[in-house]
Amino acid sequence: QVQLVESGGDLVQAGGSLRLSCAASGSRSTINTMGWSRQIPGKQHELVASITGGGSTNYADSVKSRFTISADNAKKMVYLQLNSLKPDDTAVYYCAAESFTRNRYWGQGTQVTVSS
Repeated sequence: QVQLVESGGDLVQAGGSLRLSCAASGSRSTINTMGWSRQIPGKQHELVASITGGGSTNYADSVKSRFTISADNAKKMVYLQLNSLKPDDTAVYYCAAESFTRNRYWGQGTQVTVSS
């Protein structure tokens, strides 16, 4: 089992920045990929960014060039730097992890609110 705890969500003005953090505990050695997803009210759950143990990253088109995912593999921490925030980025952001055996885990989420 893997437990994920997010932090860093806040209320910010449009154009501002935030840094989200996620700490993984439990069977951390089983984690292959970590990432962030978000739930925008009224829209489908969206995978925002992911990073593998080897450092390969992927981003949703909606956040490319604005968001940056990074990880500290030794500490099993993953971060999401959110820049140039827009009101449309308002969502609950979830930390996610996938094990080598394709089990998926989610945190409880952290609220990001962007005011116009």
